[in-house]
Amino acid sequence: MSERLKPGDTAPAFTLPDADGTEVSLADHAGRKVIVYFYPAALTPGCTKQACDFTDNLAVLAGAGYDVIGISPDKPEKLAKFREKEDLKVTLLGDPEKKVLEAYGAFGEKKLYGKVVTGVIRSTVVVDEEGKVERALYNVKATGHVAKLIRDLEI
Repeated sequence: MSERLKPGDTAPAFTLPDADGTEVSLADHAGRKVIVYFYPAALTPGCTKQACDFTDNLAVLAGAGYDVIGISPDKPEKLAKFREKEDLKVTLLGDPEKKVLEAYGAFGEKKLYGKVVTGVIRSTVVVDEEGKVERALYNVKATGHVAKLIRDLEI
């Protein structure tokens, strides 16, 4: 099981392909706050709800100085379908090898319908302008999470 991040930790650097196959790095966002959220799979009901919530609140978040990046184990082709089908505006990155998911503590054992399984742990990490973890939230709910995050960040 991967180690969970805590406030004050340096956010692990990453470079992953987006829905168009273009490499995107955390370093590309230096000097900005970044909300990095991890979700199990594109085109599933909970993940769609969460991605749509982030898209619907993107202007509010951007206005407060936050960029938003969603990361899942999906390949860029599936992310492109997801983006087109749901008209998503957030940056979606694919991590099929799960290296970034593991580095952020967002992959490991979790309970699913009462059974212990290994998979993506729905998580959100807020990274500050210096690349440090401001907040690390694990086992978040897909529904209502974005509204709660906005409240907690006092936006």
